[in-house]
Amino acid sequence: MSGSEQLLLDLKPAQLPGFENFVAGTNAELVTRLKGVAHYQNYDALYIWGPKGSGKSHLLHATATSAVEQRPIKFSSGIDISDSLAAPSNALLVIDDIDLLNSEAQIALFRMFNSARMIGLAFLLSGPQPPLQLDLREDLRTRIGQSLIYEVHLLSDEEKSAALRRHAQLRGMRLDESVVLYLMRHGRRDLPSLMAILDGLDRASLMLKRQPTLPLLRELLQSSLEID
Repeated sequence: MSGSEQLLLDLKPAQLPGFENFVAGTNAELVTRLKGVAHYQNYDALYIWGPKGSGKSHLLHATATSAVEQRPIKFSSGIDISDSLAAPSNALLVIDDIDLLNSEAQIALFRMFNSARMIGLAFLLSGPQPPLQLDLREDLRTRIGQSLIYEVHLLSDEEKSAALRRHAQLRGMRLDESVVLYLMRHGRRDLPSLMAILDGLDRASLMLKRQPTLPLLRELLQSSLEID
């Protein structure tokens, strides 16, 4: 196996999700609000929604990581919750992909909403659609609809390109503009994947003692990533 082929196996996001490595774009107000959720121990309820690749899961993990020294954290994916759900007083309950909750888990979450104010429980939930469009039981949809709701907006191509250039600069890469243009036209559309490709290109450049050029990028991508 060649050096470039070996590096293909590691083209994945290396950084843990945090507020510092989330490019907010038009989501700056949401990021500020989530930082508040992480640091205040009281009842709260936020629901964030948006398409795949918009950064919902990143923001949930960033909030949970930021809050871990402030309050108890319970983090779950909707598909992993069965028929029970519990969290200690003053905890932050984070559930990603609530559209995947089964019927028993939906009942459990509704019951937790009923007792949340008494025990200081805070909710941070995410899904792909606004509350009214979720395929959940009506009483739970109503409760979620009473939360503070934010749509997570996708970055524009200009914002993604600027973020890629800044990321390359921070790594000390002398990046040709053709690399950014190629990634924006042919690479995966979510920013963490694009940045992970840049990281892989940087490692390949250092290992193979080649410049991080478009030909090297194509070699890395041709057998490991979905290219149009």
